[in-house]
Parts: sequence; structure tokens; C-alpha cells
Amino acid sequence: MLDRNPMNGPTVSKKDTQQPYPGTDDAMHRKADHGEESYQGCGKLTGLAAVITGGDSGIGRAVAIAFAKEGADVAIGYLSEQEDVDAQETRRHVEAAGRRCLVHRFDVRSQSACREFVDLAAKEFGRLDILVNNAAYQMEQQGIEELTEEQIDRTFRTNIFGYIYMAQAALKHLKEGGCIINTGSVTALEGNPGLIDYSATKGAIHNFTLTLAQVVSEKGIRVNAVAPGPVWTPLIPATMSPEKVATFGEDTMWKRPAQPIELATSYVFLASADARYISGEILAVTGKGGTR
Repeated sequence: MLDRNPMNGPTVSKKDTQQPYPGTDDAMHRKADHGEESYQGCGKLTGLAAVITGGDSGIGRAVAIAFAKEGADVAIGYLSEQEDVDAQETRRHVEAAGRRCLVHRFDVRSQSACREFVDLAAKEFGRLDILVNNAAYQMEQQGIEELTEEQIDRTFRTNIFGYIYMAQAALKHLKEGGCIINTGSVTALEGNPGLIDYSATKGAIHNFTLTLAQVVSEKGIRVNAVAPGPVWTPLIPATMSPEKVATFGEDTMWKRPAQPIELATSYVFLASADARYISGEILAVTGKGGTR
């Protein structure tokens, strides 16, 4: 069961150094808490079906596990150039919760691949109720001069094009009461000099969330976003210098990064009937305050 005291969360392991992008949970020295043992569901999503991009590790894995423990079947998509060790581990935890899990390797930068994944999930489960846009690309640079055309293109195609493609595909299946949850970022609220292109895409995601919520409101579909602060995921040792990894999260009130499960609870809330009057909102879970 999750501890109510935020001071009791684990800090970053100084033994975690850089991994090849995008990193894996399996290779992390300090294992993240995805709710495998700490999260207890209470049937908030019973009988529903969800699609989660970037669902093999980090926040995506925690959301998949929490959704399953709340009674939802889950389809997780993950980057095609990764090994599937993390994805299979996520599947194991979803199935241990008694729910079905579809694992699909694909690239969100492809509109047709997004459509194929969503259609496959809807066919497998016979319905689609929730889309979680969570896949992301980031790579730290020291200044705008260092941003290459290739990096800018990849960041925008992954972080915003992919979100639009997935929403287009999901809206063919979502019915009244359905919802879309996008993963934004504290960088969209505060900026980040080392993540200029990434911060720009996250700002676009926040505005996309607000605008899409207005577009689909007449269909009874809600659209919201969660804006995480620092979270202990494989992206951190895969995209930051060892020096920054060692101090990651120390600028929060709790002097540590969040664990993925500490974000997943917000996704559960936004996906559930508890949030049925909430749409077009950015829920900031940053550990900092004053970011909205």
C-alpha cells in the first residue's frame, strides 16, 4: 500500500549512469516503483479497455498496472527499436491482476502504425474506452545551436505528431464516457534550457489537450493531461549526464524525483467516473507547487 508520507520515497541511485536511449527499467540499478506491490485497486475501471503508448516502462508501465488493478484490460505500445524485456514484464503484472494485456511493438511517428495499433486493440478487447498518450522522446543539449534537424524532427514527430495520430485513431472507437489522457510536462509550465525542443512539444501537448477537449465535448468524450515533474524512469539515465542524474529531483519540495506510481494515480483519477466533469485540464504533479 502506498505510504502517505512523501518524505519516505526513495532517492536516486548514484550507481545509475547513462544507458543507451531510450533505456530500460530492467537495466536500472535503483528499481522504480510502478505499483507492482504498493498499489491496490478498488474497481474504478472495471470492464473498460485502455490503450497506452510508451506502456512498457516508466510512467506508462505504472499506468498499465494501476489500470489493470482497477479492472481494465490494457494494450501497451512501445518503441520498435527496443528489446521487449520491459514490455513482457509489464504484461506479466497486468495479467497477474487478472486482466488481458496486448503488447504491440510500433513507432508513434507513423500514422498508419498508430491506426493499426488502435484498431488491433479495439478488436482484441471488443471496445476502447481510454487512450493514454505517453510515448516521448527527449535528448538533453546545452544550447539551441546544438539542436540538429534530425533531433528536432524526431522530438516533434514523437511527442506531438504521435499524439495527434493516436487521437485520430482512437476517436473512431471511443464512445460517450470515453477519455483521452495526454502526458504533458513541468517543462511546458516552467521551461527547461537543456530541453528546448522537448519543452516546446510539451507546451504543444498542453494546448492540444485544451483544444481537442473543446472539439470532442459534444460527443461526451473528455480530454485531459497530466504534467509530471521529475520522475524516476529509464529516460533519465538514458538522456542526462551522470552529474545531472545524481541530483535529479533535488529541486522539489521532497528533494527527490517521483516514482512512476505516484503519477499513475492521477491517470486513474482522470480515467474514472470521479473525473467525469473534468475536461481540458492540465493536472500538474510536480512536487514543486506554483506551476500552473
